[in-house]
Amino acid sequence: MAKKRIEIALTEEERKILEKYISKGKKNAREITRSRVLLLLDEEREIKDIQRILGISRSTIYNIRIKYLEKKHNHILDFLKDDHRSGRPIEIDSRVDANITMIACTDSPEGTAKWTLRMIADKMVKLDIVESISHESVRQSLKKTNLNPG
Repeated sequence: MAKKRIEIALTEEERKILEKYISKGKKNAREITRSRVLLLLDEEREIKDIQRILGISRSTIYNIRIKYLEKKHNHILDFLKDDHRSGRPIEIDSRVDANITMIACTDSPEGTAKWTLRMIADKMVKLDIVESISHESVRQSLKKTNLNPG
């Protein structure tokens, strides 16, 4: 037995807001995709047509539809925004950046011509500034400072 199709019924105001949102200014690609999915669902397009038109998966369409139907938003533009995502907290703060820069500006250890990223990372750990740090994090920190000691 076929599942009952869940219809999206946008108000005229929501439709106008979404159409204007898509056409004006720079926007997040995911927000534009969500807008287009809602507009196409409101036009009663088939899921496979929406997949083909927008190049997205069936589950993406399903998730957008369910989120819209839950109506946990006060305004249609609130719906388009990404929910807060948990993630790994930022470990490198300005204090760590300053120490990396300070080490990079000092004379390199005896027997070496200049500091390497790995040597700076090792020195940061030896000085108990951080518990651990990758050479890539050191590189990104130095890149922010536009530092070129060599």
